[in-house]
Amino acid sequence: MEQKSIIIIGAGIAGLSAGCYGQMNGYHTQIFEMQDEPGGLCTSWERKEYTIDGCLHWLVGSSPANNFYHIWEELGAVQGRRMIDHEEFMRIEGAGGKVFIIYTDIDRLEQHMKELAPADKEVIEEFIEGIRACTRFDLPIEKAPELYGPIDGLKLLFQMFPFLRVMRKWKRIPIHDFAKRFSDPFLREAFPLPFDLPDFPMMGMLVTLAWMHKKSAGYPIGGSLEFSRAIEQRYLDLGGEIHYRSPVNRILVENDQAVGVRLADGTEHRGDIVISAADGYSTIFDMLEGKYINDKIRGYYDKLPIFSPLVHVAFGVARSFEGLPNYVVYSLDETVTIAGQEQKCIGVEIYNFDHTLAPPDKTVLKVMFTSNYDYWKKLKQDPERYKAEKEQIADQVINFLDQHFPGLANQVEMCDVATPMTWERYTGNWQGSFEGWLITTKSFGMRMSKTLTGLKNFYMAGQWVMPGGGVPTAAMSGRNVIQIICKRDKKPFVTNIP
Repeated sequence: MEQKSIIIIGAGIAGLSAGCYGQMNGYHTQIFEMQDEPGGLCTSWERKEYTIDGCLHWLVGSSPANNFYHIWEELGAVQGRRMIDHEEFMRIEGAGGKVFIIYTDIDRLEQHMKELAPADKEVIEEFIEGIRACTRFDLPIEKAPELYGPIDGLKLLFQMFPFLRVMRKWKRIPIHDFAKRFSDPFLREAFPLPFDLPDFPMMGMLVTLAWMHKKSAGYPIGGSLEFSRAIEQRYLDLGGEIHYRSPVNRILVENDQAVGVRLADGTEHRGDIVISAADGYSTIFDMLEGKYINDKIRGYYDKLPIFSPLVHVAFGVARSFEGLPNYVVYSLDETVTIAGQEQKCIGVEIYNFDHTLAPPDKTVLKVMFTSNYDYWKKLKQDPERYKAEKEQIADQVINFLDQHFPGLANQVEMCDVATPMTWERYTGNWQGSFEGWLITTKSFGMRMSKTLTGLKNFYMAGQWVMPGGGVPTAAMSGRNVIQIICKRDKKPFVTNIP
């Protein structure tokens, strides 16, 4: 039987995953990537002697305690990689010296919260029990949901039955609403800050803390780009091909069937199947010229909320910061305007736990702010104003940090500011969003089609078909697409671990 060929657009985690599983299952795959490195959003970059991590804070499936670990093994991403499991998820410092520490150990977290707000004992116990319930459950990920038959559905229902009541309850409660139940003013204000997003469900917070308690959501030493490079190497070892600096302008279609791609340089490449693991909007409205959309798809891009774009402000500091937690959020007495938006707190990531990112006795610090795409789009039209705004933000952050770490201003050796326009330029992500569709109480658990109506031999993978985004879901989407293709081609889906 002649070997079928698959063209994949984008060498991010979803594209690399689709490529790896395609190769494992006997397809000849080629990936076309606009940049000169793998990973897409899962990347890092160097400035002077420092490495700035642009993505991973924790990795779901960092240990065998989570099902996702099996996927990372198949992709060659975790073998020999050291993971750091932090004792604290986040530390929030308020006015008057009050501190709320979100410990990753559930027992320690419960004790701390009761000491902090003894009057809120019942609410705290309800919250802690929600986390404990989530530690007893792991998502089934071995089979693409699109391939579930009646028997699969019954098995899943039986497996999830003890968890359904927990999920029904907590997916409907926004974090900000739950926080209002605390009588302690400081806890009521601090509790939602780790997931300070509009209508974000409590379920998202509970499962994250459950993963961390089980030590299955650690940070991979070396950072995001090194993690992506491991999957790139796995793909190359499997016989796949990557073409860097090869941006795709058009998906070639003949008789409503995807047959290949046209690059920006005008060259065309043909394949039996095309998978876009690129930006969803660019894929549908630019590469396919909006010809294969319906009201449902148009409604996604017209109505669904997305994760707000971010401004990353990173510093290389000639200081070790030994003994400090990895993430501290400082509540502000008065709001400050940064990048055109009011900020009520400032969170600082202290990378003192990954010595591969900085020279000895030096550290990378990073501060991130949600921002407005249109604000930066307008600024970008005037290069001088755009540059001045970035410099002003850096100065604001340095002045703030110097108040909490006296002498820091004179120890800064590197400064880097990445804006939503940086992400749009580097990955093509629509509106500069770093994680696609926002999880809300309404969209939690939403499934999106990986195909487009009326277009054959075409599939999509990545965060624009998996609400909530993130590195694990991107990898799973690439895996699922190949499963669907194997099913269509009447061949068994096989995997192996290097």
